[in-house]
Amino acid sequence: MKGYLYLFLILVACCCSSCFQIVEEINLSDNGTGTVNLTVNLSQSKTKVASILLLDSVNGYKVPSKQKIQKEMDEVVAYLKNSKGITNVSRKLDLENFVASVSFSFNNISNINNISQNVLKKLKVNAISSSSYSFSPVTHVFERNYAHNKEALIQYNKLKPQVKNVFKEATYTSIYRFELPVSVCTNPLAKVSASKKAVMVRTGMLGLINGKTNISNKITLSK
Repeated sequence: MKGYLYLFLILVACCCSSCFQIVEEINLSDNGTGTVNLTVNLSQSKTKVASILLLDSVNGYKVPSKQKIQKEMDEVVAYLKNSKGITNVSRKLDLENFVASVSFSFNNISNINNISQNVLKKLKVNAISSSSYSFSPVTHVFERNYAHNKEALIQYNKLKPQVKNVFKEATYTSIYRFELPVSVCTNPLAKVSASKKAVMVRTGMLGLINGKTNISNKITLSK
């Protein structure tokens, strides 16, 4: 999912020379159930973002109000609560430090397929990629199949130079946690924790936008 669920916040950051981080965390149980936490963190640029929110527009981009940001978050939560297999939906929105997060539980990891794309459609934003997830409690194999959306680069190239610059420092991080230790991990960007029960992939957003970075992964757990 990209987190990227909060592009309405990112658009604020894009109006100045700032950076942001998107973090996706998936905690997966042996039976295929689990939880997801998605976070967008603009705290490193909070002073700049706070000043921008006082304006109507910057460089031709309309600046959303805090009320608008809260409304968008509420719509995301409402959508998730009505999604099949999704429960325990909650959100946090810190408009002092500009950190937004949403978390939820799933009955099967397939329940989260296409959720981020559908949320972005509701926010009238084009997704930069798509991902599908699978996990077999029998073989203990977790997979993320990632596909780049060529439209992302087309839209990126239409941005003003000062907006493009923000993506040079922006990062995306995915963290997967398991109950069993990891024995095999196929993505060369992945780092396995000392406990062998967590895998992290961190990359620049620009690599995802231009299609040069692939975050597909096949993780086999010890039986």
